Formats: sequence, C-alpha cells, structure tokens
Amino acid sequence: MVNPNDCTRFLGEKEMLGDCLSSQKQIASGYNTYAGECVNEQLRSSFLNILDDEHRIQATLFCDMQSRGWYQTQPAEQQKINDARQKFLSAN
Repeated sequence: MVNPNDCTRFLGEKEMLGDCLSSQKQIASGYNTYAGECVNEQLRSSFLNILDDEHRIQATLFCDMQSRGWYQTQPAEQQKINDARQKFLSAN
C-alpha cells in the first residue's frame, strides 16, 4: 500500500498546484452544467453559489501559479481583440 506522505517525494509543489487547478476546472465545469440544467430555482441558486466559490478557488490557484511563473499566458494581440469584438458585435 502506498503511503500518502510518499506522494510529496514524487510531486513537487508546481505539479500539485497544477493538479489542483486542473481539478478545479473540472469541478467548475460540472457545477456549471448542473446549474444550467436544473429545473428547481432554489437548487439552481445553490449550484450558482457553489459555482461562484469554485471559480474563486480556481482563480486563486491560477494567480498563485502565474505569480510563480508556473502558468505562462501570452497577451492577446490588439488586432485579434478587435477582430473578436467585431465578430461578436456583428452577430447581434
């Protein structure tokens, strides 16, 4: 049987945070589906509250990883932003 304390020998902090972030994305996705397909308004409201909490956790993990240089993002080019804006404006 594997000792849970042995996991820290195999996974570093970066890998553990990455795994947590990936899990949060899956959790948020599930709650998003549940809230969107729920017919009971009180239950839908509860799912939306939980979803908000899960998004906050996800954002915290993302910011922590990004501040450590473990999750790199590239800034969008202004032309691509303008193209996307135009695409969605013309769709309305």
